[in-house]
Amino acid sequence: MAQILITGGAGFIGSALAAELAGDPQNFLVIVDNLITGELSKVPALPNVSFIQADVNVFTQIAPVFHDWKFDVVFHYAALVGVKRTLENPVKVLNDIDGIRNILTLCRNTTVPRVVFSSSSEVYGEPVHIPQHEHTTPLNSRLPYAIVKNVGEAFLRSYAKEYALEFSILRFFNTYGPGQSLDFVVSRFIRAALEGNGLQIYGDGSQTRTFCYIADNVEATAKAWRTNQFVNDVVNIGSDHEISILELARTIIDLTGSDSPIIHLPPLAEGDMSRRKPDISRMRQLLGRDLTSLEAGLSHLIPAFR
Repeated sequence: MAQILITGGAGFIGSALAAELAGDPQNFLVIVDNLITGELSKVPALPNVSFIQADVNVFTQIAPVFHDWKFDVVFHYAALVGVKRTLENPVKVLNDIDGIRNILTLCRNTTVPRVVFSSSSEVYGEPVHIPQHEHTTPLNSRLPYAIVKNVGEAFLRSYAKEYALEFSILRFFNTYGPGQSLDFVVSRFIRAALEGNGLQIYGDGSQTRTFCYIADNVEATAKAWRTNQFVNDVVNIGSDHEISILELARTIIDLTGSDSPIIHLPPLAEGDMSRRKPDISRMRQLLGRDLTSLEAGLSHLIPAFR
């Protein structure tokens, strides 16, 4: 039986991954979350899942977890997330460096063979070229959240070199689906449209993003671990279908049958990159199928909000 730790496992992506991995009765999962933004209700209520409320940034809270189990893999997803939240709390963002160090130190001390780290598309900053490739696109963001993710990637490479601790770095682009909080644009737009409220856009809405359905994210992640692909390497996890925020708002209004207006707010002072589009050839290799289209994903998600 594989013993698996997921930090941040009560969050949106972490809990979805937990549900995917817990579907195999040969896996035993330990979920750790401080529940500041995570929700206990998202943790799978299954006999092969154990939940512990703890803060990975505090060594004395997370160390006993490693002493009680012998993990075969650690998925380190715990982090302060959300553009607005991370911009407003830059010091709290930097505290996540302590969590990265704690996790890697404990993995080394307890001979965990592999760590899977949730990095972010934010590390790319403003696009130098499109699509953004794992090895050829420069990492040029100066935002604290992106810097912490970049530092985390550097920690992983250093521990691999010095201690032979294997890793996989997953750079998540915008992921959406059931269970996501209203801090994120797709959920926020759907809720507003269904309630007949205005869909608020920063600036003119010409900034583009790609949106990955949660099932595609967790399937690719699980396959990367199960098949030992991209060990000591980086994978973009996202969609390559590019859409402007204005067009996203219009699409959601159309799919919900809403008459909500679109409201333009002043542009954000920082953190709202003009364009994002990943090279996902590695993710396609993992999935071995087409990704879920935005329209199909939204059609799955909207009824949950109703």
